[in-house]
Amino acid sequence: MPLRGKKVVLCVTGSIAAYKAVYLLRGLMKAGAEVQVLMTEAAKEFVTPLTFSTLSGKPVLSDFFAKSSGSWNSHVDLGQWAELFVVAPATASTIGKMANGLCDNLVTTTYLSAKCPVIVAPAMDLDMFEHPAMQENLRKLKAFGNSIIEPASGELASGLIGKGRMEEPEVILKAIEQFFSKK
Repeated sequence: MPLRGKKVVLCVTGSIAAYKAVYLLRGLMKAGAEVQVLMTEAAKEFVTPLTFSTLSGKPVLSDFFAKSSGSWNSHVDLGQWAELFVVAPATASTIGKMANGLCDNLVTTTYLSAKCPVIVAPAMDLDMFEHPAMQENLRKLKAFGNSIIEPASGELASGLIGKGRMEEPEVILKAIEQFFSKK
């Protein structure tokens, strides 16, 4: 197992591509990784936390505090625990927040606390992806040392054809395995 014991935080944001994150999680688990899934509130509209929790064997974290117990989901602890921080799918909103240091959810707050490398897999419509603001945000993330897995071209949820589809889970998994093999 190429990822045996590797600690990965997988962040799922509110995109139709959230279903692909299920396959990415499954691949990470099969490769032996220990995965903690974080989801934005919008991501829960596409895939339920129960799906990710069942596959990861851990509760999915979305809020700063657990509603049932009031316990704190520490972004600092998560950021120090992770050996790799992956955002897949990464929406335009989340990328913008990451690029500009905005922390209004557990995903972006943990990102700023992460002491490990970061992989970002954008997913959005082609007009959004091509917008100068998005391209500037991606340049910022690259300048911070983050790795960007370029989106693929093809049919998008809008029905348009172009670049913006989150890359396939197998491609992202391969990039993660290559990252750990270089370490």
